[in-house]
Amino acid sequence: MALPPDATVSDVGEFGLISELTSLFEQGEQVLVGPGDDAAVLRVRNGHVVVSTDLMVEGRHFRRDWATAEDVGHRAAAQNLSDINAMGGRATSLTIGLAAPADLPVQWALDFARGFAAECAEVGATVVGGDLTRADQVVIAVTVLGGCTVSPVLRSGAGAGDVLALTGRQGWAAGGLAVLGRGFRSPRVLVEAYRRPEPPYAAGPVAAEAGATSMIDVSDGLLAEARHLAEASGVAIDVRRDAFEVPEPLVAVGSALGADPLGFILGGGDDHALLATFPDTTSVPEGWQVVGEVLEGSGVTVDGAGYDGPTGWTHF
Repeated sequence: MALPPDATVSDVGEFGLISELTSLFEQGEQVLVGPGDDAAVLRVRNGHVVVSTDLMVEGRHFRRDWATAEDVGHRAAAQNLSDINAMGGRATSLTIGLAAPADLPVQWALDFARGFAAECAEVGATVVGGDLTRADQVVIAVTVLGGCTVSPVLRSGAGAGDVLALTGRQGWAAGGLAVLGRGFRSPRVLVEAYRRPEPPYAAGPVAAEAGATSMIDVSDGLLAEARHLAEASGVAIDVRRDAFEVPEPLVAVGSALGADPLGFILGGGDDHALLATFPDTTSVPEGWQVVGEVLEGSGVTVDGAGYDGPTGWTHF
């Protein structure tokens, strides 16, 4: 139906908005029953099913004055698709729970859905259902399902003697967030990196095929994620500063803010790069950069010593 451009969620109602939203999501060949029933029904051909859930809360994970609804849609999809990537899998299907104020413009919800659908199209995934309810602020809950044709890569497989490697853009989103937090909009390339991450979606399955021993996506911070790998695997990890080439935009922001630009790389999240361990340098796939090593012991160090800068995002 044709909606007035200023329509709000309360104007069209729950089921009217659901109808508008579901029309934006094409259904993939794996979908036997899509949106409209009590649950979706999906076809699983072979391998392992992998599932992840994530939340985004307005004011904590995004601000509507910092990013468009379409940007938020891209970010919400990316952070979930990346979790499947980090297991060495490919995402196939997602559901979305959306809680929204009654006065939220319908156009915001539709633009969010378009951004979400566009990001899912990057990997051929499909939105197969969801839920809608009222709340005092926008809350987005996403569940993603995917498949692994080889054994999923866990966080717990790293061993002493492995090398630590990274792929994907890292630190750019953190630089963009720092800029936005101070009321600026440049360097634009960093602000756009925060608004729309570019996860290396093809790299997870490639790493799994190459024999990655552990893997994680960098959503909260590189050193924080390295610590997750170290703790799950019962090892120590040392990260090397000289492995990173700090890009010019981060250098510029660091200079303007009086901050070490390398801190954005070591402590930044939201780019959804992949961090993984491999048995040796010869097994590291093309496009990955060795940034450290796995040792006997526990904890994470930088150049063999403790690191007193920020290591990543904490939720509480």
